[in-house]
Amino acid sequence: MSSAGRALPDVGLVVAARQGDQRALDDVVAASLPLVYNIVGRALRGHADVDDVVQETLVRVIRYLPALNDPAAYRSWLVAITIRQVRDWETRRRVALNRDAGLDAIHNVPDPASDFAGMTILRLGLTDQRREVAEATRWLDPDDQELLSLWWLEETGEITRNEVADALGLSPGHVAVRVHRMKEQIQSARGVVRALRARPGCPDLGVVATEWDGVPSSLWRKRLARHVRDCAFCARLGSTLLPIDRLLAGLPLLPLPAGLGAHLPSAAAPTAAAQAVAPPAPTVAPAAGPTSPGAVSTDAGGGQSIVDLAVNRPRGLVPSLAAGVAAAVVAITMAVVILPDDPSAPSWAAPPSAAPTAVVPPSVAPSPSARPSSKPPVTPVVSSARKGVGVWNFAGASQALANSKAGWYYTWGTQHPGISTPRGATFVPMIRSAENVTATELARAKAAGPYLLTFNEPDLPDQANMTVEQALDLWPQLMATGSRLGSPAVAWGGPDPQGWLDRFMTGAQARGHRVDFITLHWFGADFTTATAVAQLRQYLQAVYQRYRKPIWLTEFALIRFGAGGSQFPSQEQQAAFLTAATAMLGQLPYLQRYAWFGLPATAKDRSGLFSDGAEATVVGRAFQAAR
Repeated sequence: MSSAGRALPDVGLVVAARQGDQRALDDVVAASLPLVYNIVGRALRGHADVDDVVQETLVRVIRYLPALNDPAAYRSWLVAITIRQVRDWETRRRVALNRDAGLDAIHNVPDPASDFAGMTILRLGLTDQRREVAEATRWLDPDDQELLSLWWLEETGEITRNEVADALGLSPGHVAVRVHRMKEQIQSARGVVRALRARPGCPDLGVVATEWDGVPSSLWRKRLARHVRDCAFCARLGSTLLPIDRLLAGLPLLPLPAGLGAHLPSAAAPTAAAQAVAPPAPTVAPAAGPTSPGAVSTDAGGGQSIVDLAVNRPRGLVPSLAAGVAAAVVAITMAVVILPDDPSAPSWAAPPSAAPTAVVPPSVAPSPSARPSSKPPVTPVVSSARKGVGVWNFAGASQALANSKAGWYYTWGTQHPGISTPRGATFVPMIRSAENVTATELARAKAAGPYLLTFNEPDLPDQANMTVEQALDLWPQLMATGSRLGSPAVAWGGPDPQGWLDRFMTGAQARGHRVDFITLHWFGADFTTATAVAQLRQYLQAVYQRYRKPIWLTEFALIRFGAGGSQFPSQEQQAAFLTAATAMLGQLPYLQRYAWFGLPATAKDRSGLFSDGAEATVVGRAFQAAR
C-alpha cells in the first residue's frame, strides 16, 4: 500500500479532535486534505469549482466530526462525505445548466491549472503507457468520472474496495461490475490515444475524425475505437498495451498544488501558539496554555491553522489550492459553521447539539505591500484565472493591471520591473529570444513560477527571428528549468503543414523534447464581430486538431497590419469583438489561457485597455467584464 494513503490520522488523533483539541483537529484536516483533493479533482475533471468543493467537504468534516460514532471508521466516513459533495455539486450544475440553457460554457470552464489528466502526467512524471492511461481517462462517460476518482485511488493503494463501495452506496459486487465496464472503456480509449498520436498516422483514421471537434468525449471514443478495432494498422499499434492495473500500482497521490506546504502543520513543527478570539471583537489576543474549543490556532509566525485556511475564507480563495493567494482570516470560534443549516446533510452525521455562530467583521482591502494585520483581506478583484494581458510599462501600469481584473500577465521577459503583481494574479515569465537563453535569465524564469513562455514570434525578422533548428538546439536548456513549457509563439501559420511551428513540433517529437502547451498569436483583419470570432475559433481548432495539446492564446485583438501602417477598428467594434471572443473562448476546453494585446492604450496602441492607471477605455471596460 502507498504510505501516503495510510498517513491519514490514527484513531487517537481523531478522538482528540472530536473532543475539541485544536491541534489534533488541525492535524486531522491536514492529513485528510490530499485524499479529498485527489477525489474531488479527478471527479470534477479539473473544473474551476474544485477548490470550492474541497472547501465544502472540509467544512462538513469539521462540522460533523463530533457526531462520528466510530473514530476507527474515519477514512470511510471522509470518502463518503467527499463523494456526497461531488454529487451535490453535479446536481447544482445540472440545475444551473437547465436554467441557463445556451450558456453552458459558463458552468463548464476548466481551471487552466487543474486538468487532472495533465497534472497527473506532469507532477508524477508519467511516461509511455502510464501517460496514455492518464490521457485516456479524458474520454470516459461523465457518469464514470466519480467512479474513476475512487478506483484510481484504490489501484494506487490509497483506499480499499470496501471503502469505494461504502462511498458509492453499492455492494462490492456491483462496484466490481461497474469498474470492469469502466476499465474496458479506458482500454478502448488507450487505443484511440495511441492511434491519434502515431506519426505517421493512419490516413483512414483522419477521414473518420474529420468532423471531430478535438474534444475527447465518450461519443467520439466509440466512433474512433470502432475504426481502431477494425483497422489492421491501428490495431497493431495497440498490441503491446500492458494491463491498466499493473501500470497504476504503486503510484502516489497527485501532489497538492504549490503553496500548501507552507500552511500545513506538520508532526515536526506543530502549531506552537494559540490565539483566542472572542466574538464579536475582531482583534486577536494571545492565550496561554493549550487551545480550547473556542480557540483559533496559529503558528509562531502569525500564520493561520489549517482549519482557518480550509474553512474560514471566501469561496475560491483556498491558498493551499491556489498558490500565492492569501487566506481570509475571520474572527470565529473553532466550531463555527459558515454554511447555513444543511437539510441535505448525511443522515449518519447529525450536527452537534451546540449551535455556534460566526462573527464576520467588515472586510478591509490592504495594499499589496501591507503587513499582516488582524483585518481580513477582501476577495481579490481577479475575475478569472484564465484571463490575462500583455503588459509594458507606462504611467499607472500597476494600478491599471489591478483594475483590469486579469488573473495573469506577462511582460515578454523574465521580470516585471516597475509593475506590481495584483493580489490574486500571477506573473508568467518568458524567454523571448535566443539571446535570453542565459543562466541568469533561466534562473529568473524558474523562480518566477510553474509556467514558461518561449521564443516570441521566431518567424518574424523584427522579433525572435530564429530558425527551427536553433530553437530546437536551445530547447533542452529551457526544459532544464522544470517549468511547463509553451511552444514558441508564431505570428501566423500555426496549423500549416511544414510551417515554422509544424516543423518545430515535428523536430521536438523526434528529439524527445517536451512541449506542454501550444502558444499562439492571432490578429483579425476583418472588423465584423461575427466573422472575426468565427475566424479565430477556426484557427484555434485547426491548431488543436494538428497537435492535440492545450493552447494559450497570448496575443489577440483586431488589428489590420499593412505597409502603410496598422489600422484599428473603432473602440466599440474592438469591445464588441473582445466580449464575443472571450465568450467563445470559454467554450473551448483546450483553450487554457488567453491574454489581450495589451494593457496600455496610446495613440499607437489603440487596442489597449487603459490610458492611465484608473481610466479604462471602452475596450478596457469590456475586458473588465470578461471572464
